[in-house]
This record gives sequence, C-alpha cells and structure tokens, in this order.
Amino acid sequence: MAEAMIRAIELHKRFGAHEVLRGLSLDFPPETTTVILGGSGSGKSVFMKHLIGLLRPDSGQVLIDGEDLAHLRGRELHRVRRKFGMVFQMAALFDSMSVLDNVAFPLREHAKDMTEGSRRRKAMERLEALGLAGAADKFPAELSGGMRKRVGLARAVILDPKVVLYDEPTTGLDPITTRSVDDMIQDAKTRFGVTSVVISHDIASSFRIADRLAFLHEGEIVELGAPSGFRESTHPAVRRFLDFGYEVSA
Repeated sequence: MAEAMIRAIELHKRFGAHEVLRGLSLDFPPETTTVILGGSGSGKSVFMKHLIGLLRPDSGQVLIDGEDLAHLRGRELHRVRRKFGMVFQMAALFDSMSVLDNVAFPLREHAKDMTEGSRRRKAMERLEALGLAGAADKFPAELSGGMRKRVGLARAVILDPKVVLYDEPTTGLDPITTRSVDDMIQDAKTRFGVTSVVISHDIASSFRIADRLAFLHEGEIVELGAPSGFRESTHPAVRRFLDFGYEVSA
C-alpha cells in the first residue's frame, strides 16, 4: 500500500471541559476518496481543521507527506497548506467577481510571478476541464447550485493541490444536482490525481463516491472500510446512523 498522504495519529482535542477528539487515528492513502461520516457534534469539522493546521491538537500528530504540522510555523506551515484545496459547503464564491475571476483569485494571491494573462489562461483551462467554459463571464448569482460547486472545485484545484477537502458538498442540493456533484468529486480524483477528503451527512452520496468510509463517534473512528463492508457494520452508533438515514430517504 502506498505511503499515506495524510496521517492523523492519536489526536486529542479539548475545549474547556468538552473533549472533542479522543485519540483519533486515521490514514488517507494518496489518490483515494475518504468520506468521514458522523452525527452532528461528533467532531468532523474540528478534525478537518486539524488536517490543515487551523487547530493544533492537545496531543498527537498530523503528518502531511511525512511532515508534522505541529512543528511548523509561518512560511513552512503556509507551504504545507498550499498542498490543500478546499471546496466549501456553499461554494463561498465572491459575488462581485465573474466566474473566471473567482477561479483566478488564488493565483493572484499566491502566484505573484505569473502574468495576468497566464493566470487567466490557467483559470480558463480549469473551467474547461470541468465543463464550465461557457460560464466564465457569468457571476455566481447566475449559476445553479451544481455549477457553483464546480466553480468552487475549479478554484480549489487552481494551485495544483495534492489534497482537496470537501465540506458537506451536497447539503441543500436536489437529488439530480447531488448526483452531478458526486460525479464531479469522482472525476476530480481521476482528472487531477488528488486525494479527496469529504465531510458528509449524505449517506447515499457517500456510498457512491467513497473508496473508504470512516465513521466518527464521540471523538474516535469506530468504523472504517470500503462501502460494501461498511453496510454490514454491527457498531450500534453506525447502525443507528445508517438505519435512520435509509428510513428517511425511503
């Protein structure tokens, strides 16, 4: 098995008297999609913030390509964060910018040595790769929910990251748009060779896109495996989550 792109090792995190992460360990193999499931308040967002160094564990390690985030500061931490792209829950596009300018924005911030023409050409290449060339001059308010997600992905991969994080990518979307976002995540893994980490509540979507599913409960990973095996879990918290989800969607 290839060396893990990301390794979380025995993470503990407490906020006051509330212990959110309790010895959480999880590896993320390169160029795979790992979906992290769990109920509200299970620690999914806190865990994701540890993966990019926005939070530091009370104890434990987060290794990115073998580098421990806890030991990095300033420029070194920024360098490692450049390995990540982020697709936010509601896309988080700039309303006052065109689609092309939204996608080019990270290049203007971080690729100062590029000419503006080169930035715009690269942004257009990403839009074309995701079937959005015709939307380049539109503004976010003119786009459907699925198109906004794809623009968010184009922006997330513009700096050629090794990892793309997706925060609840199908929240608030209708079933048809949800399926298109699922296809987008799978296509991005293949087209751009990224390691994908998805935080989700959406059971049906998760089973479609995941190479591996991880269930976070009370600050620990209590179930990990391929979708086929995950369905057969006997862990009480996993069973409640899956059974309720299927009941709701039935």
